[in-house]
Amino acid sequence: MAQKPLRLLACGDVEGKFGILFNRVRAIQKKSGNFDLLLCVGNFFGSTPDAEWEEYKTGIKKAPIQTYVLGANNQETVKYFQDADGCELAENITYLGRKGIFTGSSGLQIVYLSGTESLNEPVPGYNFSPKDVSSLRTMLCTTSQFKGVDILLTSPWPKYVGNFGNSSGEVDTKKCGSALVSSLAMGLKPRYHFAALEKTYYERLPYRNHIVLQENAQHATRFIALANVGNPEKKKYLYAFSIVPMKLMDAAELVKQPPDVTENPYRKSGQEASIGKQIPAPVEESACQFFFDLNEKQGRKRSSTGRDSKSSPHPKQPRKPPQPPGPCWFCLASPEVEKHLVVNIGTHCYLALAKGGLSDDHVLILPIGHYQSVVELSAEVVEEVEKYKATLRRFFKSRGKWCVVFERNYKSHHLQLQVIPVPVSCCATDDIKDAFITQAQEQQIELLEIPEHSDIKQIAQPGTAYFYVELDTGEKLFHRIKKNFPLQFGREVLASEAILNIPGKSDWRQCQISKEDEETLARRFRKDFEPYDFTLDD
Repeated sequence: MAQKPLRLLACGDVEGKFGILFNRVRAIQKKSGNFDLLLCVGNFFGSTPDAEWEEYKTGIKKAPIQTYVLGANNQETVKYFQDADGCELAENITYLGRKGIFTGSSGLQIVYLSGTESLNEPVPGYNFSPKDVSSLRTMLCTTSQFKGVDILLTSPWPKYVGNFGNSSGEVDTKKCGSALVSSLAMGLKPRYHFAALEKTYYERLPYRNHIVLQENAQHATRFIALANVGNPEKKKYLYAFSIVPMKLMDAAELVKQPPDVTENPYRKSGQEASIGKQIPAPVEESACQFFFDLNEKQGRKRSSTGRDSKSSPHPKQPRKPPQPPGPCWFCLASPEVEKHLVVNIGTHCYLALAKGGLSDDHVLILPIGHYQSVVELSAEVVEEVEKYKATLRRFFKSRGKWCVVFERNYKSHHLQLQVIPVPVSCCATDDIKDAFITQAQEQQIELLEIPEHSDIKQIAQPGTAYFYVELDTGEKLFHRIKKNFPLQFGREVLASEAILNIPGKSDWRQCQISKEDEETLARRFRKDFEPYDFTLDD
């Protein structure tokens, strides 16, 4: 029997607006049923008179849900938190303490750190120090069985949390926040991390806690910053979510990667974490990654998870890609891949040599997450796909070659952008275009030319089967697949006598070479491509 999830609420700066908060909680529970806990980060008390708080403290009023709060962030509110180890402040309202680990009866593990960062010792009651962060890490991370924690509560944002992620709005995460909190999050690997103080709402895309192909898959982390209660801009200050404690979850289910997962933001900065260690610089996921099998069979989709049922996705994020029922040859985190063929990896996409390629430098651009086609990609992934295409064009141009890109969204459930170089000596770009059109006509395929600056998303809806080719000139040809389509059509055109003149290579299975030879080609491509590698600029 599956473990029933806990239903939790997280809240940003209350600032003494207890009535507004608890009335909102009552309304939510009336509509959606009871929640198990309310977790408050940021400033619980404000500069308003104490009259309202006295009603809770004396029992005249009562919080409608068991509420746990963090401590003071300034001298003014230290007076409310008499016991550094935590205590009950009022009925149903508990101060967790300066720092520590709270484990519920369900096994849910919550790590908390009150206050804001200070690098000076001794620290006042509203700050935490490098020593505090170090002791928390030591308490948990030194055991061989440690995998992470369910929830991390801090008041400050972690510095650099915006790296590799969606926009954090007006908050500059390279300047704002605490490097100590970044270090703590890096070490503790929370599944959820809540913070406040910046008076805005920011739900970062989930990020991974492992280095792909160098470490075993681990669970992803979701960072959510919450606004202040009752803010006039109506920014989100209350967040509802469901969670099964990590210790009760099946290991395979725990480490499933959301489709929009990004790199770990704390590997980017290389700045001092102020505890004698660095927040490591971003790890270029090594020249040894993975790859696939371009196979005639209908592809199997990778299993992936979205957000927990009660989580609210960031409003600007696109709908999630379809969730595949089984392993996928193309998802970077999948154990099915052939890692020796990957030659470059970015934040959202990666580059790999094609198995049985038309040439030694025939490569594929693929999204790291599970997307079926270009029309389903999020804006961030599209941007990086375009970067890869532009970079590959420059790379091949320097080597005297045209660059042809095509996609077949038919019987292939993970996007594969085929990138094939054609030596300039073989033909002109007009010859390539004519070859596609001629062979399409011979096979009664309606191949239409679309405007150079048009977006394919304007032509095809998600789920539409199609074939699409893009030339160096910017010219684009498109065919909407209605019934059957020759799976090797793109290869057949480029392998024909009119272009590469290698008709025997139109079927990838006739072009396979040994793994040793594949490794040699991959090493050569990595070395040649390195001067053009835009991922090294981050």
